[in-house]
Amino acid sequence: MTATLITGANKGLGFETARRLIVAGHIVYVGSRDAERGRQAAEQLGARVVQLDLTDDASVEAAVKTIEADGGLDVLINNAGIQAEMSDDNVVIGPADMTAEVMRQTFETNVFGTVRVLHAFLPLLQRSTAPVVVNVSSGLASLTRVTTPDTPAYAYPGVAYPASKTVVNMITVQYAKAFPNMRINAVEPGFTKTELNGNTGVQTVEQGAEIIVRMAQVDPDGPTGGYFDVEGTLPW
Repeated sequence: MTATLITGANKGLGFETARRLIVAGHIVYVGSRDAERGRQAAEQLGARVVQLDLTDDASVEAAVKTIEADGGLDVLINNAGIQAEMSDDNVVIGPADMTAEVMRQTFETNVFGTVRVLHAFLPLLQRSTAPVVVNVSSGLASLTRVTTPDTPAYAYPGVAYPASKTVVNMITVQYAKAFPNMRINAVEPGFTKTELNGNTGVQTVEQGAEIIVRMAQVDPDGPTGGYFDVEGTLPW
C-alpha cells in the first residue's frame, strides 16, 4: 500500500486530502504540530498520526524515525502553512506596514519548514518505487497572475505570503530537476475556506483538495517540476 504523509492534516485542506486518499487506499499519516489535535483527527479519519512541527528539527527527525519504523514513505504532501500577514479581523498587511519579522515568521514555516521536511524525508522517498512530492502553493505565487490587472491575484495587497509561495515554486522546480526519479509538483488549491484565510475563501475544502489528491496519485511517468490547479498548468 502507498504510505502518505500530509503536514498540517488535522484540519482544512490537509484533513480533506487525508480523507480522500484513505478512501483511495493510502495509509495516511496525519502530521500535526499539536499532538492531541492530530490524534483526534487521525482517530476520526482512520489514519495514523505523527507529531510534526515544521519549525523544529527534533520534531521532524522523530517523525522520520516513526514512519521509517513502520515501513517507509511513498508520498509527501507539504500542506502546512501560515498567512502571518492577515490580522484577526481578516485585514491583510500591505507593503507600507510589512516588517522583516512578519516576513521571517512566514518564511520560517512556509519555506524553511518545507525544506526541512523535504530534506529529512528524502532518504525514505528515495527507497520508494514510485515517490511523489506535492507542495501546496498558491495562485498568488504566480508572478504572471499577480501582475495581471483586474484579477483577484493582482488585487491582493500582501507581500509575505505570496513571496513565500513563489519560493516554494522554485524549490519545486529545483528538487524535481535534482531527483528525476520522483514526481515533484506544486499545486494551487484555489481560494478555499480555511482558517488560513479566516474562512474568507469561495471554495469548499472538497473543491480545494481535488488537485492535491490528483497530484498525490500521479503515475511514475506523469509530470514533474510543474505548477497546476484543477484546470491544468499555471503560468509561473
